[in-house]
Amino acid sequence: MQDTAATDSNTPLASGEFDRTPVTGERLLPARHFAASYAGEHVAGTEFVIGAMFVAWGVSTSAVIGGLLLGNLLAVLSWALLCAPIATDTRLTLYAYLEKIAGSGVIRIYSVINGIFFCVLGGAMITVSASAVRILFDITPQVNWYPTSAAFVAVALLVGAVVVAIAVRGFAFVARFSEVCAPWMILMFLAGALAMWPLLSAAAALPPGTGFFEALWIVGDAYIWVQQPDSGMSFWHVAAFAWICNLPMHVGLSDMTVLRFARRSSYGYFSALGMYIGHFGAWICAGIMGAGAVSLLQTGIGNLDAGAVAHQALGSAGIVAVIIAGWTTSNPTIYRAGLAFQSLNHRWDRTRVTLVTGALTTVIACFPFVFTRLMDFLGLMGLLLAPVGAIIVTEHWLFPRLGLARYWSGARGASTNGAALLAWLAGLAVALLANLTGLHLFFLLLPAWLTAMLVYVLAARAMGAGQAGAAVAQRESQVEQARKAQERATLAAVRSAERQEQPGGAARACRYIAWGSLLACAAMALAVFNGGDIEWLRSWLILPSLLYFASASYWIMVKERGGAR
Repeated sequence: MQDTAATDSNTPLASGEFDRTPVTGERLLPARHFAASYAGEHVAGTEFVIGAMFVAWGVSTSAVIGGLLLGNLLAVLSWALLCAPIATDTRLTLYAYLEKIAGSGVIRIYSVINGIFFCVLGGAMITVSASAVRILFDITPQVNWYPTSAAFVAVALLVGAVVVAIAVRGFAFVARFSEVCAPWMILMFLAGALAMWPLLSAAAALPPGTGFFEALWIVGDAYIWVQQPDSGMSFWHVAAFAWICNLPMHVGLSDMTVLRFARRSSYGYFSALGMYIGHFGAWICAGIMGAGAVSLLQTGIGNLDAGAVAHQALGSAGIVAVIIAGWTTSNPTIYRAGLAFQSLNHRWDRTRVTLVTGALTTVIACFPFVFTRLMDFLGLMGLLLAPVGAIIVTEHWLFPRLGLARYWSGARGASTNGAALLAWLAGLAVALLANLTGLHLFFLLLPAWLTAMLVYVLAARAMGAGQAGAAVAQRESQVEQARKAQERATLAAVRSAERQEQPGGAARACRYIAWGSLLACAAMALAVFNGGDIEWLRSWLILPSLLYFASASYWIMVKERGGAR
């Protein structure tokens, strides 16, 4: 059923994205959307960049692997235990819920900062895709903060136009795009590492009978993650970065925007697919590919972009992999940025705002400055936005237990929650002081987060949260209970209808062809791993890849329509 245009603040916008209102039961999405979305978004073009950066950091193999295991576990728990429960409890975007808590004054400041950050991050993803397309036109790698080729600018604008066209379609379309791309993207990272491994293991002259994991440590310490005593980086830096690189999404609660469509809060655990396949496996594989490309091209890792690394390992399929990897990350990022800016004015249409936001993001993509300073940018982004997540968590969960009323500031008629603004600034001030004393950027989250929580509780109590808003809180609770009861009834009917839908023979055939194509890709990579010719892989891997996309796209399309073709 199509949503009609909004005539007041309680009606969804014509875009059907529920910008200001809770998502209704019939629009909630099943688990596969979130599994694909997280796997697709976090198995992406930036994994080539970050995996290579760990090589440049000068930390040991054990520090990289151990740090990533711990840091990614913290990230998964942050999504599953903080972000997803609040998202499925409220069914609101971060911006709509923050406005209920902190008022229009705070949301305007936050949305501008958040939107700009997402634009820059989305621009970096488009730059990654463009770094692959530029190989087709023999454009030099763009490793400076500014473009050195007009042709590269043209490529970035073209790639950006495609990304924006996908993002404006809304979350469901973005999730379907990821559902098609994610399995193949995961396989391409593994295939690239398998293809480059013989080159690196041959250089290490491993003794006969060496097991794979033992070989990984030997080759890793000698040729990939070479320990540099004066690097200043350690296991704890790797773990902290793995946790905070997506901090705005989980601890900062930006992924309420995505998870509000989840049927269950447990879908937050699907972030493990993104973290351990993408931010563990893909980063390890990208490091192997990066070291192999450095060896083949006899250059430094800082002189290579993602396109060059993937092309050396996978040929034309590597170019496609980097293009799609950039798309699968930039699509949801631009979608989030559009919602951030749309929250500045309730009358603005999300689709038009996303178009404008996408245009700005595409212009930013022409300047690869974030591409060259990605880790520092992600750390700074997380630090500035995290205290806001602490404020929301405090009011949503702690206030009822402390005898304080939710939405107390609005009940007092304030357009700006002074306690929230004070807590945000206090968190940033403590982080700044800690940084001035020598604490690394990656370790500033906890002091900023805990300070914001403590200051918000104390300031809100002092400003009247204990007395004001009791009637508002009771009324909101009644409305929420009625909404959740309706949601459960609607969702039960939707699930019953879904169980009766069965795809037809053509769709099932396409599914088998898609999985067969992936198996063919894997077999080709294993052949090179076992001594085959890497040039053969570079030349022919593209064929089963194209067959996969053709068959998988048809299968997903029919499945989403519930048809029986």
